[in-house]
Amino acid sequence: MALLKREEWQGFVRDVDWSYRYVDDEAVYPEWHSGTGKVPRGAWLTWEESYKVSYPEYVATQREKETAAYAVKAALQRSSVWEGLDEGWKSATKMHFGGVSLSEYAATLAELKMARFGLAGSWRNMAVFGALDELRHTSITTFFGHEFISKDPQYDWTQKAFQTNDWVAISLRNMFDAMMSSANVVDIALQLPLVFETGFTNLQFVALAADALASGDVNFANMISSIQTDEARHSQQGGPTLEILMEHDPVRAQWVVDKTFWASARALAALTGTSMDYYTPLEHRKQSYREFMEEWIIDQFIRTIEQYGLRKPWYWDEFMRGLDIWHHALHMGLWFWRPTIWWRPMAAVSPDERAWLAEKYPNWEKVFGDKWDVIIDNVNAGNVAATLPETLPWLCSTCHLPVCNATQSRDGTWRVRDVPLSYDGRTYHFCTNACRQIFWKDRASVNNPTLIDRFLAGQIQPMDVGGILGYMGLTPEVMGDDPDYQAWTRDYAGRPAEGIATAAQP
Repeated sequence: MALLKREEWQGFVRDVDWSYRYVDDEAVYPEWHSGTGKVPRGAWLTWEESYKVSYPEYVATQREKETAAYAVKAALQRSSVWEGLDEGWKSATKMHFGGVSLSEYAATLAELKMARFGLAGSWRNMAVFGALDELRHTSITTFFGHEFISKDPQYDWTQKAFQTNDWVAISLRNMFDAMMSSANVVDIALQLPLVFETGFTNLQFVALAADALASGDVNFANMISSIQTDEARHSQQGGPTLEILMEHDPVRAQWVVDKTFWASARALAALTGTSMDYYTPLEHRKQSYREFMEEWIIDQFIRTIEQYGLRKPWYWDEFMRGLDIWHHALHMGLWFWRPTIWWRPMAAVSPDERAWLAEKYPNWEKVFGDKWDVIIDNVNAGNVAATLPETLPWLCSTCHLPVCNATQSRDGTWRVRDVPLSYDGRTYHFCTNACRQIFWKDRASVNNPTLIDRFLAGQIQPMDVGGILGYMGLTPEVMGDDPDYQAWTRDYAGRPAEGIATAAQP
């Protein structure tokens, strides 16, 4: 008997579904998991992905990817490439390994949730491939990061970070739990595959792979590129879901997309923004973080939402202003509170680097330059203790990142403002108006205690910096610190850069 052609059987096997005789549909697809809401149950039968794949094809393709990725890794293990990498780039990889590896496992669970409770057979079929993808990403990321533990104990946080109470890990868990774990599958499809993967991680991984190659880290570039090709396939679950939701409940679609874009942008400002504009060596910086966001993220996001009939989010002006401020402020915070993180944040404020920052961000010197001058004075005077924290930063009750968003006053000065909200007998604090609005509308699901809330509640003992570091799981050998103090003294000794105000003369 002749074999059927692929196109003759694939449409049938990818959309297997049936009616249940002994239980009603609501019991199989409960609303709190499936989240059909205002969408008629029958509308989901039109769900169709644009790129279709069969299981044999999937296995063959993944085998080739795995073989290629691990072959490169095996070859480079015998080289001294890692020893020659810039310390700033190593910090970028540590941040990525710790922040991403086990979040990929959370994405596995989100895909499995869609594979069980998705409202169309074709959707559930695609989600099965997505779950296999994310499980692969978990394995490859943790394995690649594990290789360097013997060389640097901070790489141990590849597998450890997400399971600790470190404030960075809490912030990421807070976002991913809302995006992947507590949401119903309709919201998951918009939040994870559409906004976070299509809108952010796909393109961010492409840029990260390019930066890795420029920095000489072929191993990391190879790993990231291998992961990105999977994301490009299973991220297409978002489009068909959004099309159906826009037809029946566009208000809900707008809200889910808006809040997820904001949460993703806040997280990537801390992770990607600092990596691109500070940790990547100056000679390897292809473009600034703002330029990258404008070219790859913003343009694509606007095209996507307009294609589906969505409007720009209500916070758009606040977001665009934040591209010049957020990641610089978060970088300063990460550097100052460096004992509370698992990588070595490079300050990257030498005269040449400051000139580059001032060129890319005209207000950088006005907003941040004088603060760094004070830090440089203390470092060059040998008073490093003055650059270390005595307590924790105030954290936003929505994104759990430090409240450090500087805005310009009418008199031209720049100030960090707290955005408060009194609710249920207490006052909450937010970094921005958008975080405050998201909290108010979704307070039943995002009202999670920050590290500050836990500290004030007496959950951290003793109530001092030592107790905080112990609570977060940080030990002396993995606490972050700037490895380049000597370069600071060299760069600022007798040669202040023209046009850059500095009081850092020895």
